[in-house]
Amino acid sequence: MALKREPEKHPNHERWLVSYGDLLTLLLAVFVVLYAMSLADKKKVEEVAESLRESFGYSKASLGAKPVVIESGNISVIPSIKPQSLPVQHQAQGRQRTHATEKDFGTIKASLDAYLTKSGNREKVSIDITRRGLVVSLKEAGFFDSGRARVKEESEELFRVIAESLSHYSNPYRIEGHTDNVPIHTGQFRSNWELSTARATNVLQILVDSYDFDPAAMSAAGYGEYRSVADNGVAEGRARNRRVDIVMLSSGGEADEPGVGGKPQADRGAGRR
Repeated sequence: MALKREPEKHPNHERWLVSYGDLLTLLLAVFVVLYAMSLADKKKVEEVAESLRESFGYSKASLGAKPVVIESGNISVIPSIKPQSLPVQHQAQGRQRTHATEKDFGTIKASLDAYLTKSGNREKVSIDITRRGLVVSLKEAGFFDSGRARVKEESEELFRVIAESLSHYSNPYRIEGHTDNVPIHTGQFRSNWELSTARATNVLQILVDSYDFDPAAMSAAGYGEYRSVADNGVAEGRARNRRVDIVMLSSGGEADEPGVGGKPQADRGAGRR
C-alpha cells in the first residue's frame, strides 16, 4: 500500500517579526539605561549644589533653598566717610565662621563670577586668586564718584552680595585703596593718597559695622597711584587703576602680615644669640 504524502507547507513570510521583536527589546533596554544614567547625573548635580550651599553656610530651612548671595531683600544704607555706624545685620550675628582655604577661594570666585555675569555687573568688579589670597577689586566706575570716598547708593545691592559672600570666613582682610596718577587737590582731599586711604577706610567701616566683620582681623591702606595694575598713560589703564581691593588673605599672605588678628609680631631675632 502506498504511503500518503503530506501536503507541501507554504513558506512562512513573517519570520522577520522575530528579529524585529528582538530589535525593539534591545532598543527598550538602551533607553532604560540612558534614563537611569540621566537620573544619576541629576542626583550628582543636586549633591554638588547642596555642597556649595553648605560651604557658604546656607540653610534650606531658613533660606527656602535660595542662596543669600543672590537673594534680594532689605538693604542697609551704606555709611559715608563720616564716622557713623549702622546696626549689624541680624543674619551676621552668631554666624559660625571657618578659615577659607584655596579651595574655598575658588568656590567664592565661581559664585561671585556667576552672579556678576547674571546681574550685568561684570565691568564693575574683578576677582583674582593670588599668592596673597582672594582679591576682589571694586572699580571706581561702579562704586565711587570721581574724587569722592562715599560708596554710591546704587551700588548697595552689589556691595551687599560681595560682603555676604565673604562674611562666612574668618580670614584676615586687607582693604587697599588705589588711584590713577592724575593729581587731585580738593577741599576734602589734598592728594591721591588721602583719597585712596579714605575709600579703603570707608569700605572697611561698612564691613565691620554692617556685616559683622571682626575689626581685629581688618586693616586699611591707601597706596595712591603707586601700585598700578595698568598703564596710566591711557584712559582704559587709568580706569583699571582706580579701585579698592578687598583682599581675603591666604595662609601665605597672612604669614607676611605684621600682627594679624591683634597679636603683636614676634621678634624675628628672639631666641637667637
